[in-house]
Amino acid sequence: MYDVKVELDPAFAVGQVGERLFGTFVEHMGRCVYGGIFEPDHPTADEHGFRRDVAELVRELGVTTVRYPGGNFVSGYRWEDGVGPLDERPRRLDLAWRAIEPNTVGVDEFCRWARELDIDPIMAVNLGTRGVSAAVDLLQYCNFGAGTTTLADRRVAHGHKDPHAIGTWCLGNEMDGPWQMGHKTADEYGRLAAETARAMRRADPDIELVVCGSSNSDMPTFGTWERVVLEHTYDLVDHISLHNYYEPVDGDIDSFLTSSESMRRSIGAIASTADHVAAATRSRKQLTISFDEWNVWYQSRFPGELGLEVRDGGALIEDTYSVTDAVVVGDLLMALLDNCDRVAIACQAQLVNVIAPIRTEPGGPAWRQSIFHPFALTARHAGGTVLRSALRTPMLSTSAHGDVPATRVTAVHHPDRGELVILAANRDRMNPARLSVGLRGFDPRGAGSITLTEHLSISDDDPNATNSAEQPDRVVPRPASGTTVADHELSATLPPQSWHVIRLSYAPGA
Repeated sequence: MYDVKVELDPAFAVGQVGERLFGTFVEHMGRCVYGGIFEPDHPTADEHGFRRDVAELVRELGVTTVRYPGGNFVSGYRWEDGVGPLDERPRRLDLAWRAIEPNTVGVDEFCRWARELDIDPIMAVNLGTRGVSAAVDLLQYCNFGAGTTTLADRRVAHGHKDPHAIGTWCLGNEMDGPWQMGHKTADEYGRLAAETARAMRRADPDIELVVCGSSNSDMPTFGTWERVVLEHTYDLVDHISLHNYYEPVDGDIDSFLTSSESMRRSIGAIASTADHVAAATRSRKQLTISFDEWNVWYQSRFPGELGLEVRDGGALIEDTYSVTDAVVVGDLLMALLDNCDRVAIACQAQLVNVIAPIRTEPGGPAWRQSIFHPFALTARHAGGTVLRSALRTPMLSTSAHGDVPATRVTAVHHPDRGELVILAANRDRMNPARLSVGLRGFDPRGAGSITLTEHLSISDDDPNATNSAEQPDRVVPRPASGTTVADHELSATLPPQSWHVIRLSYAPGA
């Protein structure tokens, strides 16, 4: 067992956690939409064809925002195909995933579903095979009131009198990637994004815009792409996107368990690049990051888009997640929280079936994957002010990231209700950690008012354990034992390869 010591003080904060940090992603891909959120023949389907059992799990997950409709899918998408009478909607070949798109679910259906779940939709526009005009048309269709334009009246005629009121818009998707329909150089995309941003802001000055950053931090143009694109768009947009997926490489579990080090470096690199452009252009605005695709994804198991036969729906990259994956996802969430001063939006990709926290069977059950639980617990309890943690921990040697902390600790403070939430990840596969957290700053008068509310842990003797339709609760958060608070110090034991949420309460001003 090794020792981990942390000192916390409510006076030293990173920033406030924005609600949109707990976002997700719905793309017309595999069984995310059809057979995922939408299955009209399912016993739980509502009058619009959406699965109620999935909706209940989405509520439990704590999702606040959803990016739609892609993803690679959006770069060949004609939004007009997915609105209006169902019997008039065309069947199209989606070139991104080589699947037939029936257009049964489109903008109106998705927005109605999201609003019914109190989820804020984020809409992506096609800047691959389309451009300025289609983007502005979609904005009018979604956001303009009845009687203002023909496009707004078309939405009303389709049965949606009230505007969808979409506040955040993505200017395309992964346009740096050669796999993208309409792939562009940084200069080509930067100019198009700037032109589109100007036009969209003319139509609706109150929207927020996300410009495409790199599709992942391993791209050879990472950093350079952001600089060039932002030189075109800096004062026209609010956020720049960042995407990254994580998996073990060549069986290197130690590097996989510490994947958040890569996420932290990527965030720092993009923030620094944006600040450089701000300085070079004399802009007083600070751009924030939309980390709108992140998750564990075993890409090595995926044959790639060109390896797919043209098909009429069906499963695609439905990874099954383990205890180890849940620890990694929990740690990635902590990295996002620790950077909440620069990351304004984050979307775990995707929501259902496709590399997702929720899985379903056609006509059958829906269940929580292992990675569901750290997301749900973090979304439920970590919506306050992130504190700076003075951490002392042994280091782990990894081939991918070098020497990194064996344990990570993130603290979120809720001063209005006298609560402190501590998230911890022991990333050491072999050794437990003895965690000690100094709390004197939360009880300055020494009244001894700090008490333990709850300590839940995700760990297992079998790190490869998973959930399934037959065993949906094989991996769940369980109460931890032996955790104490005494003399202004929290003491807890963190098993090897584990993730934790510890909730403390105190009497403010006691």
